[in-house]
Amino acid sequence: MKRFGLIFIVVLLTYIFTLSQNFVLICAGIALFLFGMFCLEEGFHAFAGGFLERILHTMTNTVFKSLLFGVLSTSIMQSSSLVSILSISFISAGLISLAQGIGIIFGANLGTTTGAWLIAGLGLKVDIASYAMPLLVFGTLLLFYNENKSKALGYLLMGLGFLFLGIAYMKEGFDAFKAHIDLTQYAMGGMEGVLVFALLGVVATLVMQSSHATLVLIITALYASQVTYENALALAIGSNIGTTITALLGSLSANIEGKKFAVAHLLFNFITALIAIAFIQPFIMLIDKTAQFLGIVPDDYALKLALFHTFFNLLGVVLLFPWTTQLVALLNALFRPYEKALPQKDDVYYLHESALDFPLSAHTVLFKETKHLYQNIAESIAHSLSITKNDITSGMESDEIIALRNKALPFNMDAYYERNIKEIYGKIITFAIMAQGKFSQESMYDLVAIKNANLSLVEAFKAAKHMQKNMLKYLESSNTEIKTEYNHIRKNLISHLRTMQLIFNTNEEDVAILLLSKLHVDTQKYDIASNKALDNLIRSNKINYAMATSLMNDTSYAYTIASELSKAAQLLFVHEKKGVQEGREALILTETEADVLAHENEPRSHG
Repeated sequence: MKRFGLIFIVVLLTYIFTLSQNFVLICAGIALFLFGMFCLEEGFHAFAGGFLERILHTMTNTVFKSLLFGVLSTSIMQSSSLVSILSISFISAGLISLAQGIGIIFGANLGTTTGAWLIAGLGLKVDIASYAMPLLVFGTLLLFYNENKSKALGYLLMGLGFLFLGIAYMKEGFDAFKAHIDLTQYAMGGMEGVLVFALLGVVATLVMQSSHATLVLIITALYASQVTYENALALAIGSNIGTTITALLGSLSANIEGKKFAVAHLLFNFITALIAIAFIQPFIMLIDKTAQFLGIVPDDYALKLALFHTFFNLLGVVLLFPWTTQLVALLNALFRPYEKALPQKDDVYYLHESALDFPLSAHTVLFKETKHLYQNIAESIAHSLSITKNDITSGMESDEIIALRNKALPFNMDAYYERNIKEIYGKIITFAIMAQGKFSQESMYDLVAIKNANLSLVEAFKAAKHMQKNMLKYLESSNTEIKTEYNHIRKNLISHLRTMQLIFNTNEEDVAILLLSKLHVDTQKYDIASNKALDNLIRSNKINYAMATSLMNDTSYAYTIASELSKAAQLLFVHEKKGVQEGREALILTETEADVLAHENEPRSHG
């Protein structure tokens, strides 16, 4: 269907181009302007890989600050689309709340009005085409450099150059129309005209996917007297509604929070547009008075349009911003999480395509999904020990748990892997590889560390699966010595899983580092004690050869479980923030240091 639509548009434009060379100029101007917007977004997207994201993450802790961020970021970047996509990505990743995201989009609607002022105030009154050429030359030169920031700056300069060139072509095309065609003959007055031209503004913005491009087209047509002032105002109102399509499309790959944000964007723009349409005549009178006060001449309709665009967006913010809390409550009521009746297979909670737009959101969702995977793997390891996940999180002592679970509890590790681990693990690795390929090393967080942490977690699961066979066998053995040894394995791994749970649950960096050091020491201690116990049992003939072989192998598996879990925790919590990575690594005990400490407090044999 899309292909046929594209063919139809190409054929229609080709036919129209044969009828009017002036229309070719206007369409070329639109094309150049849109390409300029694309280049600008590419440039800002590259710079956003770190700086913009950190600002958004740290300077949107209140809804009012979010509003200011939306105004400033959109005014600087001249792209409400990029701000919308960034907001959807961060909301979906849980980095900012829905209320903060709504504050940003309120501000972005106000910030985008600065574009109309720049076009009406400068773009049409100076020969901006003469500035476009140097910008294109310098921008192209910078694109040849391999350094990412140089390329980003090159995209920005080229974007500005194409924007200027596009405005110049549109202005020239509409000026040329004057001698042949007067488009104002299609003007419509009254409320009917307002509604029809508002709808045309929506359609134009949907087609061009840019309210900025629509506004430039409206302002240049108005400047060339090819559209009436009142109809131009209606077109501007329509462009505000049409711009929400970007957020709606961006939310398709987002989770439910991202979809709530897109609907909030649509509601804000739609309500604001309705207010502007209903009170169009009072707005016109207000603008005439304000323009006179600001020194804008009565027939400078381009600047008056910019003033109108600012006024009705500002009114929307003033009226709707105090209702942000109620809007969030409404969206939460409308969008309830879908609950599966029979959850046959666990799946990812946090990974979604929109998180790949920015490094920080990609890192955040990967980190959260890895914690989700760990919980499943920790549960499977607990079952391999013939205990439950609730035993690990309970307040019971390890000896109490062992006494309570003194019988083997069969558990299908293969079925659990297929149902609760395989799908999540595969999607995490795929997502991490895609993110690594998309972001530059400069802006990318340490996704390799997270990927390797997942590999370690799955290795721990594999070791638990291998160990389970003998665990089930010897927990039912009549030989008390071998049963005691397997209970020691259980006891030590219970302690290890509990420390891991504390690490995953704490928000205190210092606590996590201390617990990681404890894991290293406990792992080394456990290995020493197990080897000594095995030697004593063999020498005293308390276990036979087959038991000794099984215990030796399973002791190795238990050590693998402990060491792989420790490795995963260190990869996740040392590399979580690159700025403090080296300081954290210096505080965590190395394997050699842990081994020394373990030997200093070497436990006596229990055999």
